[in-house]
This record gives sequence, structure tokens and C-alpha cells, in this order.
Amino acid sequence: MGQQEKVATSLAGAVSEEISASLVAVDEELARRYPGDPGTRQPVHTVYVPGDLFDAATLRSWGDQALAALDEHAPDAASFAQVLGISDELAAPVYERVRAKLEREPVEDLRVDFEDGYGPRPDAEEDAAAARAARLVAEAFRDGTAAPYMGIRMKCMEAAVRDRGIRTTDVFLTGLMEHGGLPDGLVLTLPKVTYPEQVSAFVRLLEAFEKAHSLPAGRLGFEIQIETSQSILAADGTAAVARMIDAAEGRATGLHYGTFDYSACVGVSAAYQASDHPAADHAKAVMQVAAAGTGVRVSDGSTNVLPVGSTAHVHEAWRLHYGLTRRALARAYYQGWDMHPGHLPTRYAAVYAFYREGLEAAAARLAAYVAKAGGDVMDEPATAKALSGFLLRGLDCGALDTEEVTRLTGLSRADLDGFASPRRAALTVTAP
Repeated sequence: MGQQEKVATSLAGAVSEEISASLVAVDEELARRYPGDPGTRQPVHTVYVPGDLFDAATLRSWGDQALAALDEHAPDAASFAQVLGISDELAAPVYERVRAKLEREPVEDLRVDFEDGYGPRPDAEEDAAAARAARLVAEAFRDGTAAPYMGIRMKCMEAAVRDRGIRTTDVFLTGLMEHGGLPDGLVLTLPKVTYPEQVSAFVRLLEAFEKAHSLPAGRLGFEIQIETSQSILAADGTAAVARMIDAAEGRATGLHYGTFDYSACVGVSAAYQASDHPAADHAKAVMQVAAAGTGVRVSDGSTNVLPVGSTAHVHEAWRLHYGLTRRALARAYYQGWDMHPGHLPTRYAAVYAFYREGLEAAAARLAAYVAKAGGDVMDEPATAKALSGFLLRGLDCGALDTEEVTRLTGLSRADLDGFASPRRAALTVTAP
């Protein structure tokens, strides 16, 4: 081995030390504001059920209704694939996985709704419904019949309904505590947020509840629903949604786009209110940039075209929902709302086709990156992160199997986690 060539420098070590010292505060701010994705499972959808209609059979009922819709309107893989334009190669794998999902875990995320889906009720009636929801949710988590994520959407922090929203939140959370404590899959959704101060107020509410029950600070997180134009662009021209994330003080878990409230807010007529409208695309793009790197996830909205009635109408509604879901996935909105059991077949079909179509290419690119083998695409660490995230999301929702991903990439689930969250993996390795 030859003698190593001497490398010349011009700057004293003190220069580097001084620069590093000047950036300590920035380093700390970067780590605090942009911790990266939490590395937990993100549901592919959220289902809303009015508080008075939710019961112990709701989840299974949605699955059964979805299976019945398939039986009636697309009883086999070929007919389902023909309706949606799924390739012959994927027709059977997608259809089989959809049916298996509807039998095993029809809903990934459920919100018992006390806002628009529930409306104004006498206080005693809403109190009873919130307490009942807490009992049923606690029982579902305890007996293993719960969706992976469940919780409530309370009324918003606007003056007219603020006290009612606060009380419903208190009743629900207190009920959970009385029935065994807060489940790991608990999710709260704060709707119609217009000002960051409303987010701050909700944080104070959750802090008060945690103190009242001696819970760890920060135990309760929540989603912020983006349903008003002011939540995207504030009066001073700033992106209010970015300030809302900051106002949540680390408690924000998601930004959920409200298709119809937002569309109406910016003057879109009813016939054109849809998640692919240019106004919707603009709002979600701002949300996406504001949330990037923060660990806060973005969810698309929904369609109000329900797959009910004649087979022709069901097929038309299925094609619409499938297309909107595929469009959202391509734009990195990996979650959306489903408003009816009939939407479940096309939600899962779109998700499964998306991940299965991309499996081999993503796996090959990631394997080449790991092996430094090159290929026709030269990838960087950021792309390896995205490829791993793609495969992990496919595994979490049931589109992909661990065995096939490992076979194609040579990587374990832990390996994928390491590539998807490199900063968190580095911190884990270096932690004392």
C-alpha cells in the first residue's frame, strides 16, 4: 500500500469549531421541528360514523356490507378488474386481497363523529352518546375487535359550539380512563380550524386532562382538519397551516383535508366540489409542504358519490372512487376518507394495485442501492428512504407480504425501517 498523500488545509480548527458553535441553536431547532416520519403505521383511510349510529357491530357491518356489494356487483376477480381497469396479471391477487381484508380488518381507522355527521343535539343526549362511544371503543380495544385506530371528532373551537366540543372531549376521554385507560390506537380530530390560536386552545385542554389524570405530558395527540381557506392562507399572507403545526407543540399527528367544507369556503359550486379540483390540489400542496419532515401526516378528503343502487351506478361510482384514490396515492396522499361501506372495495383495490404494480421496480432499485450495483437509475439516500417507505406502507396495509419483500430486496423489516427513518435509526444507534 503506497504512502498516503499529505492533504493541505488553510483554516485553523478553531474556524470549524466557531461555525459549529454558531449553529447549535439551529441544529436543535431542526431536530425539534423536523424529526421526520414517526415510523408508525399510517392507515390508508378514515371512516366517519355518527355518534348515535356507532355501535359494537359497526366495524363488522361495514365489512359485511362491502363484501355484499362485491358479491352483487363484481362477484369475481375478472368482473371487478374489468370495472376498474386493473390488469389481468393483478386481477386475481388484488381481488383476493380485497376480500381477505374485508373479512379480516375492514376498517383501519374509525372516527365516531360528533360534528357534522352528528349535528346539534340536546346536551344530555350528546353526553350519553359520548360516554357510550368511550365504553364501546374501550371494549373493542380490550377484546381485540377494534380497528387499529379509533377515536372521535368533536365539535370545533368556534364560539357557538366550543363549550360543547370541550365537554364531549372530556366525557369521551374520561370514559376511556374509567374503562381501562387510553388505548394506543386512540386518535382525536379537531375540525374547522381557522386560526393557530384554536390549536393552542385545544393543546391547553389536553394538557389539563393529562394533569387531571396524572398522564405523561404529551400523551394525547390530535389531527387538524383543514376545511377553511384561512387555514391555508392567513390574512397576513403566511401559510397558517404551518403555524398550526407549530401551535400544536408536538401533538399534531395529521392534517386532514375536508373536501366539501373547503370547496364551499372558496366558492366552488356543489357540482364541482371534488378532491381533484384545482382548489383542492392547491390546499393539499400547501399542507404537504408545511407538514414535510415534521412527522405530521397529510390525508386526502372524500367523494360524496356513493356506490349504491343499480349495478351501472355502482360501477360508475367505483370507477370514480378508484381513480381519485389512485390519483391521491401518486401525489403522496396515502390516506383519505371513506364515507360508505361501498367505498371499501375500491379503496383497498386502488391501494393494493398501487403497491403491487410498484413492488418489483421499487425492490430492485432498493436492492441495487444497498449493493451499490447501479442500474438504469442512480438513486440517492433520499430516494432509498422513499423506496423503503413505499414498501413499508405496502406491508402495513396488506398489499405486500414480508416474505416477498425480503426475497426481492434481501432486507428485513428492521432494515427497511432503518432506511425509511435514517435520522431516527442513527439516534437509536448512538443513544447511550
